[in-house]
Amino acid sequence: MMDLYNTTTFECSKLITEYYSTSFTLGIKTLDKRFHFPIYAIYGFVRYADEIVDTFHGFDKKALLNTFTTDTFKAIEDKISLNPVIHSFQMVVNEYQIDHDLIRAFLHSMEMDLYQSEYNQVGYEEYIYGSAEVVGLMCLRVFCEGNNEMYQALKDDARSLGSAFQKVNFLRDIKSDFQERGRTYFPNVDFTNFTLKDKQLIEDDIQADFDAAYRGIMNLPKGAKAGVYLAYKYYLRLFDKIKGCPASKIQNERIRVPDFQKVALLAKTYFQFRLNVL
Repeated sequence: MMDLYNTTTFECSKLITEYYSTSFTLGIKTLDKRFHFPIYAIYGFVRYADEIVDTFHGFDKKALLNTFTTDTFKAIEDKISLNPVIHSFQMVVNEYQIDHDLIRAFLHSMEMDLYQSEYNQVGYEEYIYGSAEVVGLMCLRVFCEGNNEMYQALKDDARSLGSAFQKVNFLRDIKSDFQERGRTYFPNVDFTNFTLKDKQLIEDDIQADFDAAYRGIMNLPKGAKAGVYLAYKYYLRLFDKIKGCPASKIQNERIRVPDFQKVALLAKTYFQFRLNVL
């Protein structure tokens, strides 16, 4: 019966992913089936941690995050949790030997959102690493399936991909982050006077991350390549839309990729993969 419990906890993480992110759900479905549950578990874990700091207004967020952190590491040690999201995550951590320091860095970045609203360059890099790059490294541990040589060869590119995704999110979410939450992630940028030059400098930095990430994607194992490439193409499409908008528009509107374009990207990626042209 333990197998039934394990499966239902993974299904919970899958449901969370499907409700919260169409793009990541499509990307995961394009992975080899053996990777589905592990990546759902990672997404479900990071999604719910992020919800604590961004959504649970009116509650003691710090206490909730502390409890979530304590429960996570206890579950990893005990190899069980009654919290289905944490249980499925600890199974992945233990099976794929995910470095606990990556988890600590992620949870630290979530804590930073509780008390920090502006970032200098050092703090910005620390936040990007903990909130996004380590998630790419967790997923890479799964994709490499114990091959440490492959992991070491691809880890810098995986960090670049996570960094690109997060920075695009920051540009997309300027309105909610700055106007609603009072957060400014990009250092030395005044969003009360956000200029085209400011936007272009940020975009140049993001493009460099995308360029580095592409190299790594092309060297991923076959079962992982198509799914990661799809997520890459989705974010690249979103990035292109943002680049085509004036600075004033992204301050007042959340730029999106329509669902029909996401489906078209999925179809194109699938056929490229089947034709072995990725």
